[in-house]
This record gives sequence, C-alpha cells and structure tokens, in this order.
Amino acid sequence: MSPSSFYADAVLFDMDGTLTDSIAAVEAAWGKVAQDIGQDPAYVIAATHGKRAIDNLAAFKPSIKAHEMDSEVTDFEETILYYADAYNTHGPGSRRGSFANTPIDSPLGSGYSTPALSAGSSAPSSRAPSMVQSRRPSFASRLFNMLSMTAPPPELEEAIAEEDEDEGERALRRHAFEAWQLEAQSVDRSVRILPGVKRVMDSIPAGRYAVATSGAKTYAHGCMTRVGITPPTVTITADDKRLKAGKPAPDPFLLAAKCLGFPAERCVVFEDSPSGIRAGVASGATVIAVCTSHERAKIEGCGAHYIVRDMEQVRVEWDEESRRLKFELDL
Repeated sequence: MSPSSFYADAVLFDMDGTLTDSIAAVEAAWGKVAQDIGQDPAYVIAATHGKRAIDNLAAFKPSIKAHEMDSEVTDFEETILYYADAYNTHGPGSRRGSFANTPIDSPLGSGYSTPALSAGSSAPSSRAPSMVQSRRPSFASRLFNMLSMTAPPPELEEAIAEEDEDEGERALRRHAFEAWQLEAQSVDRSVRILPGVKRVMDSIPAGRYAVATSGAKTYAHGCMTRVGITPPTVTITADDKRLKAGKPAPDPFLLAAKCLGFPAERCVVFEDSPSGIRAGVASGATVIAVCTSHERAKIEGCGAHYIVRDMEQVRVEWDEESRRLKFELDL
C-alpha cells in the first residue's frame, strides 16, 4: 500500500456508517415501517439509507401532516434506539427480564409513543422533557391512572364514551406489539463504534471537527453517547431548522463548515453512503469514503477523492508549523 498525504483545516464527519455502526437497528426500524405500510422491507431499507428520516417518512407515509412530522421523526428515531438497546436490556442474559409491564399503547404506527417513552418501560428516553410533556397522555394511560385512584372521578364515564376503542382491534394491537417486542429482543442490534474512529477523533483538536448527519438529534446524540463519543459542539442534525435540504444536497456539510469557521473547500469529509459522498463532493470538500456499510463497487462512482476500508487506514496529526491537519492514508 502506498501512503497519500495532504493537509486540511477541519474535518466534517458523517455519523451512522462512518463513526458508528447502528445499521442493524436502523434497518430493523425501516423494516417495521415497511410492514406497517405493506411494502417490501428490502425495497424500503435500500431506498432510505443515508437520507433524512423526515424525507423518507414523507415519501413512504404521505398521510403524515406537516404539524405531526417532528413528532413522527422523534418516534421513529426512538424506535431505532429501542432496537439498539432491546437485546441487552430485555434479551437473553439481561437482568431486566421481560416486557410484561410495558403498556400496549406503544409504537405500532403513527400517534403512539415509543417504548422508551412508555410509563412501564425500563428503556431510557432521549427525548427532551419538553417534548414528552407536550404530548397528551394516551387514553390507556389516563384510564389506568383513573382506575388506580381510591374513588374513580366522574370524568371516567365521559372519557370512556369519548375514546372507547373496539376490543378486537385493541387485542390485535396487543398481539402485534408483543410480537414486535419479542423480535426486538431476539437479535443483538447494539450500536458500535467503527474501527479507527476513536484514534482519529482523538487526533483532532477541539474546534477542528464537526458531525453532519442525516439523523435527527434524538438518534444522533443517542448513537454517539452509546459508544462513548461526545457529540462535538458543532453537530448538524437533520432537524436543524437552518437546513433547506438534506443529503445528497451539500447543505449539512456547508453549514457544519460555516459553523466551524472554515470554507468547505478546506475541509475533509468522511462518508460511507452514496448520497453522503455526493453531498460531500458537492460541498467542495475533499471526500474520504469508507467501505463500512457499502461494498467498494457501490461507492466507486460517487466522486470520492479517496476510498479506504475504514479509518484504520487513516492517520491524522496536528502540524504546528502550518497550523493545519496533516492526513496520511494507506491506499
């Protein structure tokens, strides 16, 4: 292998598939969406990779109203994190045991809170408290609270009349949710840090790197913290209101570079997906593609300046004389 070296001012990292590997949890979550809407899971998974959840949900679930989208994205990304945690939290060998106490009004489609947000769930929620408090408690939760009181209030009959649900439909939802729980805990889909990532990130001074991801804040921060990565001050997520478009548009990388205070043309982008590579190229940055989620043949035609197996083939050091980052790649 012959080394290739060059200099740059800063680094713009993609997250999933570049820093972290949560592909099993992501694909499981999109597979569940596919089943909910009666689509082929393989098709939905392939079509959604490297793109924002908001764009994917808008495409596959057009019935979602504009004012509901933020909540739907958060619910979906909580589901990814739930898949990532379920095996170790509830699966074989876990100390927490089963889902017996988990309420049934959880993620079976639009409008239901995810298991991480449910009252009886042991999985932690990464949703901001304000988001949790703004959502109206489900009818089942309110009914349970009412029945737990010594003397049921007079509002109980009125609540039942207002939101009574067909028992057959409720039973089907219960069975579907229980099946979803069992499947989620049966496979280890834990988030993992990818080879070489910690060494490379530790080599870059603070203020010289950012993360620009297609994940929203719930998912992005959840993934990074699960593998010991502290989200940098400049972390551009898909729900950043300053973004006009997500990848493959260059907007996330352009915004990240601007926030760091460097032109994108003087930055290095690390990416793994075709859409992300194209976004990096369009931003004007030097793009290093890693073959961590796609075979080399799938990303060779996307315009990356360099392609490496993973970050084990990358060395970064601070050059005091030039006040820049020096990169060496084993190609």
